Amino acid sequence: MKGSPETIKVGIAEMKLGLAPDKIRTSGLGSCVGAVIYDPVVKVAGMVHIMLPDSALAKGREPINHAKFADTALTKLVDALLAQGGKKERLKAKIAGGAQMFQFDTKSEQLRVGPRNVEAVKTVLEQLHIFLAAEDTGGNCGRTIIFDIETSLMEVRTVNKGIAAI
Repeated sequence: MKGSPETIKVGIAEMKLGLAPDKIRTSGLGSCVGAVIYDPVVKVAGMVHIMLPDSALAKGREPINHAKFADTALTKLVDALLAQGGKKERLKAKIAGGAQMFQFDTKSEQLRVGPRNVEAVKTVLEQLHIFLAAEDTGGNCGRTIIFDIETSLMEVRTVNKGIAAI
């Protein structure tokens, strides 16, 4: 058991891990998705602040930041959690963000970054056989999330909409 709890801050395109009684926080979630994967038994959790759905968007740019993309970030996060004693069959996820921050006249798929990020995260979680326990996604407002590793509750602060616990 650790001493006094701290709040671990996760920046854009970053991944960090923590142990209870710590909390993990990220802010500035517009079209980005904040994804938390956790093992509620050993009380280890990690968070990634995902900017884009697919690392193919970084082709030709080596080395890539794995935390930036849904397809690479979630796989790396699971590997890191398993290395900290988490068990694959107990892992769960909670996600927030993926807003459509701007309205466009065009129906271009490229401009739907938020919804595409959410779809990509859900697809990868499904491929990894990780249960999505809760989500607060979509809309057109920014969010800040704080995940309490001890209780597995995620506080979602949404601009102009207050605070929710999921």
